[in-house]
Amino acid sequence: MKRSTQTKRTTIYDLAELAGTSASAVSAVLNGNWKKRRISSQLAQKITTLAEEQGYALNMQASVLRRERSKIIGMIVPKYDNRYFGSIVERFEAMARDRGLFPIVTCTRRDPALEIEAARAMLSYQVDCLIATGATDPDRIVDLCSAAGVRTVNLDLPGSRAPSVISDNYGGALELTRRVLGNSERKFGEKTPLLFVGGRGTDHNTSERVRGFRTAHAEAGIEVDERLILTCGYAPEKSEQAMKRLAEIVGTLPRCMFVNSTISLEGVMRWLRESGQYADRMPLLGCFDWDPFVAMLGDHIEMVRQDVPTMLDAVFEIIDSGATEVKTVQIPPIVEKLRW
Repeated sequence: MKRSTQTKRTTIYDLAELAGTSASAVSAVLNGNWKKRRISSQLAQKITTLAEEQGYALNMQASVLRRERSKIIGMIVPKYDNRYFGSIVERFEAMARDRGLFPIVTCTRRDPALEIEAARAMLSYQVDCLIATGATDPDRIVDLCSAAGVRTVNLDLPGSRAPSVISDNYGGALELTRRVLGNSERKFGEKTPLLFVGGRGTDHNTSERVRGFRTAHAEAGIEVDERLILTCGYAPEKSEQAMKRLAEIVGTLPRCMFVNSTISLEGVMRWLRESGQYADRMPLLGCFDWDPFVAMLGDHIEMVRQDVPTMLDAVFEIIDSGATEVKTVQIPPIVEKLRW
């Protein structure tokens, strides 16, 4: 029986090794920018010949050898099963196509190794620009893309080497915490300290939300118990386990909570149901995320809707204008109360 074999796709890094040059030089030749880079015609011909011999020009890259731009734009995202990131992907694809660009999107599951692998794959397809959404190490991605002459824009989480567009996490968390504290005062006759659940304490967004959380408590004259800040990650099971461990230490948990995403909210709701602590009372909640189905929880939850349309307008304004200034654009989120 004849065995089928799978041929590994040739990348610009393979071509660079064969040609004895850098990946950025290969990228410049394949993009048609080699003259601007002062690459010799002999090296350009060598790279082009190797690309053809290795089958590199038999797929999407073939036309790139004959024109200056590929009109391909890439995006990496950390999750698909979240309304926020799903809406980013959907709007990104529509806006890219409106500009005559071909969008490529891949999910990296908040894994730094997968982010770099995805960026390298995007470069092998000669993307004109890569949008790093929620990347754990955006600067590393920028370095990789810069070496290949490809622009990068950070979205959701900021970096220090490329323009970034993010939500105003501090302002949104400040207002969200104020509202939940206000609800506590109206319902229970006093402002009681909130439990903070979810997110990674080392990332910019969570640290800024914790800062807004602390400021709102300080305004209300409430001391924050450090044990009540559970930056345990975003996965539902991590939120559930963190609440279980805290309950074993302090007993009854607070009757008001700040939940750092709808992903974390899944774990919170699971624990509430299984623990039995809130059998006779539903806690007041604030969630830094938005999903219309959460309206089924009733009118005791406040939510922050990150302004995806305005964020992506800002991203494409940077791309369309050709701006390269390393700055962070903060877009105010929308804080709203859901009611039946």
